Amino acid sequence: MRIEGYTLQVLEERIGYLFQDIRLLKQAMTHSSFTNEQKINKQKNYERLEFLGDAVLELVTSEFLYLRNPQMPEGELTKTRASLVCEPALAFCARDLELGQFMLFGKGEEVTGGRRRESIIADAVEAVIGAIYLDGGMEPAKAFINRFILSDLEAKQLFYDSKTNLQELIQGTLKKELRYEEVREYGPEHDKTFVAEVYMDNKKIGVGEGHTKKAAEQNAAYEALRLLKDRGIR
Repeated sequence: MRIEGYTLQVLEERIGYLFQDIRLLKQAMTHSSFTNEQKINKQKNYERLEFLGDAVLELVTSEFLYLRNPQMPEGELTKTRASLVCEPALAFCARDLELGQFMLFGKGEEVTGGRRRESIIADAVEAVIGAIYLDGGMEPAKAFINRFILSDLEAKQLFYDSKTNLQELIQGTLKKELRYEEVREYGPEHDKTFVAEVYMDNKKIGVGEGHTKKAAEQNAAYEALRLLKDRGIR
């Protein structure tokens, strides 16, 4: 059951595209658990659209990087593309759109926290791209990708690589001690939220939450990097 207020029409407004065939968007927002539990053979889930959207995303991202970086060698282009279309990157986009709140799940997946699972909401982004491509062609699909995935790359790259960047800055450049602490967790067993803190020489510089310990540490590292950046430390 879709959450009240999170209708397909609201989602159309958020993504800036009005579908000619709204059934494609509904399919993109339907997880396989919904059709499997209700045994609805005629209703399709997002998996085939995800397959198509993945190909469209790779092409658009490849073109973007190729034109933007005329001197970058093939190996570096491939590495950069992988970082822009990886699961955390797409999940970052999905959270901005609150995409999980628009999705249809079976009861089992709903109870186990499917709406917040990075792997699912990342797949849903690709499914939306596939749906837009089928409905309107390459141009609106490209517009969506440019607006929501290939925008504000500096901030996103800082987030994706936050733990690595923080480690290099603190231990490599500043020559100080870096450590993380898991301070608490809350929520039901099937959908826990973890809270982590990060310290530089025993001084707390960041706090983060996430549905895994790794995600909590990543968010804490990102907050710490932003704090240090504001202080002119890079």
